[in-house]
Amino acid sequence: MSDSEANAYGDLLAFWAPFLLLRLGGPDTVTAVALEDNELWGRHLLNLLFQVGTASYVFYQSFPNSKLIVPTILLFIGGTIKYIERTCALYFASFSKFCRSLLPPADAGENYAEIMKQHEAIGNMEATLETPYRIAHYGAEKGKILDDRTVIKEAFFYFARFKGILVDLIFSYDLEDDSYVFFSGRTAKDALRIIEAELNFFYDVLYTKAAIVHRPTGYLLRAISSGSIVAAFACFYVLDKHGFHEYDIQITYTLLLGAVSLEFVALGLLICSDWTIAKIGTSEELSQFKGSIFVKFFLMVKSENSPFALHMICARWSRSLFQYNLIEFQLRKWPKWIEKLIDPEMKILKILISLGKWLRIEKILISLGEWLQDLKSERVKPYSEKLGELIFNELKRKASFQEERKQISSARGKWALEHTKTGQDCQNLLPFVRDVDYGESLLLWHIATELCYNKNKSRNNQCESSKVLSDYMLHLMIKEPDLMSAGVWIGQMRLLIRDTCAELDRFLSQYIFNESKTNKTEKYVCEELLSVPTTWTPADVKRDRSKSVLFDACILARELETFHENKWEIVSEVWVELLARAAINCRPHVHAQQLRKGGELITLVWMLMVHLGLSKQFQIARGHVNAHAN
Repeated sequence: MSDSEANAYGDLLAFWAPFLLLRLGGPDTVTAVALEDNELWGRHLLNLLFQVGTASYVFYQSFPNSKLIVPTILLFIGGTIKYIERTCALYFASFSKFCRSLLPPADAGENYAEIMKQHEAIGNMEATLETPYRIAHYGAEKGKILDDRTVIKEAFFYFARFKGILVDLIFSYDLEDDSYVFFSGRTAKDALRIIEAELNFFYDVLYTKAAIVHRPTGYLLRAISSGSIVAAFACFYVLDKHGFHEYDIQITYTLLLGAVSLEFVALGLLICSDWTIAKIGTSEELSQFKGSIFVKFFLMVKSENSPFALHMICARWSRSLFQYNLIEFQLRKWPKWIEKLIDPEMKILKILISLGKWLRIEKILISLGEWLQDLKSERVKPYSEKLGELIFNELKRKASFQEERKQISSARGKWALEHTKTGQDCQNLLPFVRDVDYGESLLLWHIATELCYNKNKSRNNQCESSKVLSDYMLHLMIKEPDLMSAGVWIGQMRLLIRDTCAELDRFLSQYIFNESKTNKTEKYVCEELLSVPTTWTPADVKRDRSKSVLFDACILARELETFHENKWEIVSEVWVELLARAAINCRPHVHAQQLRKGGELITLVWMLMVHLGLSKQFQIARGHVNAHAN
C-alpha cells in the first residue's frame, strides 16, 4: 500500500468513527425497552463522553491534512447530537427526574395571617376572601362525534394534566369534575379513542425521544443534526476520491445512504406524529395551520386505514384480547408423553431440567414447556365496540354516584349485585363475591360463566361480552400476574387453580374420556358438570382438604339460571366490576410497563376510571385554587 493510499485509508477510518455515535443515538421510536432502562441514563452519559472522546481522538490523528475534514466534522456534530438526545430522553424519563418535573412549585396558599387581620378590621369574612377564578375545560360539545384532530388535541390536553398519575401524584377535585363532565358527555367509542391516544403520549414520554424532540431546542437540534448528515453526504459526493480504494468508497456510500435514509424516515415520523398535530391544535401561534391541507394530509396518513401509519400500529393498542379458558385448556389433551414432559409436577420434567442445568440449557427447556402450554391454551379475540360500550356505560353509571366513587372503585362484584340495572334481588349471589377472596371469586365466576354460556342457545351482546371478559381476566390471572397482584395473593391463586384443574381432570377422566362418544366438546362437558347433584356444598363434603371451586361454580351457575333473560345483564355487570377492581388497584408503573408490549384493555380501563373520578388520587379539597397536577 502506497503512502497516499495509507493516508486515504486513515482519513476514511476517521470519517467512519462518527457513524458509531449515530448508531448509539438510536432511532426516535425506541430509547428504552423497559422502564428500568431509563434508570441507566448515567451509564449512557458516561458512554457518550467516552465515545465522543474516542471519535475526537481518531479525528485528531488525521487533522489537519485529511481530505475528509469537512464531512467528518459534519457527521461528528450530527452523531453527537443524536446520542445527546437519547441520553437526555433516558434522563428525563427516569423516575426521580420525571417525578421532580411534575411537582408543582411550593404553594403556601392564601395569606392566612393577613386575611384574618383584614377580617378583624372589616368584620366581613366574605368580603375579605376573593372567589378564585378557575378555568374549566369542557372541550367539544356534549354528544358530538369527534374527528381525529380533536381526539388528538383532547388526548394531549388530558395527558399534560394527568401524567402525574405515573408517579402517584394527587389531583384536585376541580380537575376530577372537569374530567368527569368531559368524558361522561362522550360516546364510548370517542372516549376510548381519546384514552388510546393519551396512552400513546405516555408511551412516547417513557420509551421514545418524543418529549425531547418536540420542544423548541429539540426542533433546533434536530434541524442541525439532520442538516449535518445530509451535508456530509453531499460533501463526500462532490469530493475528489482519487487515492481511495473502490471497495472503501462503496462501504462509505452504503453507510451514508443508510444514515440519510434513516434521517428522512425519522423526519417523516416527527412531522406526522401526534405531538405535531397536538401542538398545532393547542398553539395560538400555529392556529393558522389548524384547518390547513397540511394538517388534513397528516391526519389522512395517520388514519387506521392508511398503509403508511405503521408507527401508529406499533405504538397504539393492538385491540386484541388474549383468552384463557380453564375447561377448554383441560379438555385439549396432548399425547400422554407430551403431557408428562411439560407438566411441572411430573418427575420427568424435573429430571430434564436438572440435566439441562448441567448442560446449561435449563431455561430453553422451561421456555419450551411454557410454549407448548401456550399453544394449547392461548386464543386471541378482537376487541369489539360492543364490549367497549358495555365497559364505558357501566363505569359511567358507577361514576354518577358522586359521593360513593371511592368505595365503588374498590368494589369487586358486591356493588354490581346490589345495584343491578334490572333491579333484581341478587341476595343469593352475594356469597359468591362477599364471602370469598377476589381471586377465588374470579375463578368461580369464570367457570360459572362458561357453564351458562354453553347451556344457552341464544346469545346476546352481554353474553358474548361476558364470555370475552371472563376468559381475558383468567388470562391476566395466569399469564400476567403482575397486573393482578394488588388484588390477588399469587401463591393462593396457584393453589386454587391447581386443585380446581385436578378435580376437573378427574371428572373428565371418569365421565368424559372413558366414554365412547366422539363429540366431547366444551358444551357437552358443561352439561355433564351441571348434571351433578349439589344437594350438599363441596365444603360440607371435602372440609378444607382441597381448594377446588369447580362444583361451587356449578352451584353459582344454577343460581344464575334462575334469573332467566336478565342473567347476562347481571353477569356482565359483575365482570366489569371485577375488571375495574383489578385495573384501579394495579400500580401505575405496572400499567406503564404494559405500554411497551402494545398495551392491555385493563390499562385503558384504568385510565378511563381515573378520568371518570373512580380513583383514590383525587384528594385535594374542593375550592383549592391551584390543582397539584395542573
